[in-house]
Amino acid sequence: MLKIFRSRIYVAILLIISMLMLGVFGFRFLAEYTWTDAVYMTMITISTVGFGEVQPLNDSAKIFTVILILVSVIVLGYAISIITEYILSRSNFELIKQRSVQKKIDSLNNHVIVVGFGRNGKQAAQKLTTYGRPFVVIERDEEIVNKFHSDQILFVTGNANEDEVLVQAGVKRASTLISALPDDSDNLFVVLSARQINPDLKIISRASEETTYQKLKFAGADNVIMPDKIGGDHMASLVVVPDLVEFLDNLQVATEGRVNVQQVTFEAVCPDLKTRSIRDIDLRNKTGCSIIGYKSADGDYIINPEASLKLERGCILIVIGRPEQIENLHREFAI
Repeated sequence: MLKIFRSRIYVAILLIISMLMLGVFGFRFLAEYTWTDAVYMTMITISTVGFGEVQPLNDSAKIFTVILILVSVIVLGYAISIITEYILSRSNFELIKQRSVQKKIDSLNNHVIVVGFGRNGKQAAQKLTTYGRPFVVIERDEEIVNKFHSDQILFVTGNANEDEVLVQAGVKRASTLISALPDDSDNLFVVLSARQINPDLKIISRASEETTYQKLKFAGADNVIMPDKIGGDHMASLVVVPDLVEFLDNLQVATEGRVNVQQVTFEAVCPDLKTRSIRDIDLRNKTGCSIIGYKSADGDYIINPEASLKLERGCILIVIGRPEQIENLHREFAI
């Protein structure tokens, strides 16, 4: 709709320019005015301010002036109506769009809130999209919001340091908040505000300086990630164990959005909540995936667990497989 209005505005602007040129050339050659006087007479005629003529007009120039007045009334009236309609329609369109987005946000539960849509925020959003997790992005830069707005990404425009903005993003119903702002002090304020509003919220924060790490943990962040430190460690690992690092990189989400590592809850593999061993659930034969890790309800990890290991309530299984095997896992256990 806005594209149609823009095209009509361009037509209105073209008509106004054409009318101005017509007036200038008409007064210049019909009334034999100088170029300056022709421009002056054109402007006072079109604007109907009522100033007198620069010099008396001949009959041809008078007829031309009458025509110019009639044309200017029509063209200016059309232009004003189009511009007014465009402004009102744009305002209404933005309002309707904001209400639609807010309605979708209000319907979310246990979603993820991503604060900041810079490099780290975009990476987080891409990962969440790949895994099918609903999320909301808080971004204060309207240009970024307008550029990346889509049906897949729900934006809340505002400063996440303000409680009202966090509430608008559904922080009271959210399961996780990722604060990916570039400034550590901003992340600290976000963590403090979010923890105060929702004590049960899992908070993951970005940090640039090591001195901020403990402050963010003290403020309520469950996990603090330092991208610069991880990046340096990753580059060094490519020197020390390059093949291993490349293999681990391939376990991540591929560029096509495919997944080959997944976590599975106890409730998914044991829907009746009865204790079973890894051998009993027979995940390898059913899906083709392999269990490479086990996390107990107490948070203890076991790498490459034995088949005889009994699964407990609240445990998590870390599963690896090719994308088609992961799809089999989703179908078999309704993940």
